[in-house]
Amino acid sequence: MTCDTEGCPNEATVSETVIRGGKRVEKHLCEQCARKQGLVVQQHVPISELLSKFVVQQSGGAPKSAEKSAHCPACSLTWAQFRQNGVLGCAECYRAFESDLSPLIERAHEGGTHHVGKAPRRAGGAAAAQVVQTRLAAIRRELEQAVAAEQYERAARLRDELRKIGDAPRGGAEEN
Repeated sequence: MTCDTEGCPNEATVSETVIRGGKRVEKHLCEQCARKQGLVVQQHVPISELLSKFVVQQSGGAPKSAEKSAHCPACSLTWAQFRQNGVLGCAECYRAFESDLSPLIERAHEGGTHHVGKAPRRAGGAAAAQVVQTRLAAIRRELEQAVAAEQYERAARLRDELRKIGDAPRGGAEEN
């Protein structure tokens, strides 16, 4: 379809529909003619943005862009900057953008939101020491149960495991 402006051979890319006197009037213009007539020509909007705006309007909520204008109080990083770079500025950003980050982290970690696992020994500190002490206590309990149940082979394996970790058992279980 060509532009409705007289003498313009360009293809019409802008459509304007106006109702005048109860009648529908449509104009099909090229971008240059639309600008000359004062019409705002909007650039291509991604379908994901259109859908998100539609969902927000239908749910009656506030637009996401208003929520995302917040920034991290520690480093002043905005949500838009994070989305552009994919890198947070500081540890405080996790708290500042928690509601927005949670779905991303969940998706990236297949539903997991909390770290569950061992703390590396080289990390040092109280957390690593606590993990080691908890493991040692569990092995000691198992060792006592194995000796009480006269499972001497199992007790010997547990004793060896305690030695590997660095805690030699005390008392009669050590001698074989």
